[in-house]
Amino acid sequence: QVQLQESGPGLVKSSQTLSLTCTVSGGSITTSFYAWSWIRQSPGKGLEWMGVTHYDGSTDYSPSLKSRTSISRETSRNQFSLQLSSVTPEDTALYYCTSESLGISGRGTQVTVSS
Repeated sequence: QVQLQESGPGLVKSSQTLSLTCTVSGGSITTSFYAWSWIRQSPGKGLEWMGVTHYDGSTDYSPSLKSRTSISRETSRNQFSLQLSSVTPEDTALYYCTSESLGISGRGTQVTVSS
């Protein structure tokens, strides 16, 4: 059974870079054709898709966040990570890592950006 677990700081200061890691267990992030993504939910807003890393290491990003977002992976640790630069309080949200291929996600991690 594949499981995902987010980790990272819960508080980030404005203008800094938010960094989160997703650890995948029970399956490999390099499994052919699998895709692993990050989404977030802000207070009073819907879910926002941020970006994805594919099984081959290629990435795609939301056009609205592309200039500030980077998704990388560490295959030896079966992890993929999110970096969001130049954060503002509007980036305060519950962040989830997901497997688009399996239709599952982690429990989410709350990140608050202080002004």
